[in-house]
Amino acid sequence: MPAANKRVRIRIAVNGTPRELEIEARRLLVEVLREDLDLTGTHIGCDTTYCGACTVLLNGRNVKSCTVFAVQADGGEITTVEGLEKDGKLDAVQEAFAECHGLQCGYCTPGFLMSTRALLSRVAHPTDAQIRKGIAGNTCRCTGYQNIFKAVRAAAGAAGK
Repeated sequence: MPAANKRVRIRIAVNGTPRELEIEARRLLVEVLREDLDLTGTHIGCDTTYCGACTVLLNGRNVKSCTVFAVQADGGEITTVEGLEKDGKLDAVQEAFAECHGLQCGYCTPGFLMSTRALLSRVAHPTDAQIRKGIAGNTCRCTGYQNIFKAVRAAAGAAGK
């Protein structure tokens, strides 16, 4: 078997569920999530880390899954946008984005949700400058970002309730 097709076994926890997969070593995390685990909420936008549509949490930190090899996540905990809701209840971030119209076409939304969740796990009540930095790796081509900022502020307020 050519080296490029070398298969490796990885163990990851995805949205709280332990998974063991045998994959090609060269596969990207976004591919494994979408194609092997059918978690299609993680979008593929640019393949260059520019857009952030593929953002997931890996061990609590937001990463662009289009440039992370799945083997790099071995032993890690991954949260995708599907893992934000618990027991049928939306996460405060999801609710805030819906209530504040922080989304338009929806393609970038999963990445913004994950970056916001990561930000709020580090900073309970971020300043506008911290929000700007926290979502800087995500691009939306449909909005002027004002409703996204409103949504992040609203989610921060809801988290304290």
